Amino acid sequence: MHCPGHEEKMLRVELYKCPKCGAEVEVFSDEEKVKCQDCGEYIYRGQTPSCIDWCASARQCLGEQKWRRLTRP
Repeated sequence: MHCPGHEEKMLRVELYKCPKCGAEVEVFSDEEKVKCQDCGEYIYRGQTPSCIDWCASARQCLGEQKWRRLTRP
């Protein structure tokens, strides 16, 4: 299933430093983790807002019940 709120032109890239070897690794905004091409260590993006926080289609993707459960304070 393709997320209707996902558009490749909206992707952002950030550079992270590999904790094991220090190499710079590109991590795109739709990736939670990537493998360092130099040493194989996984680099995690960290805590970031989910699509629920910014995507106008999140309610449609998740369904009403799940969306309400996840957006309750």
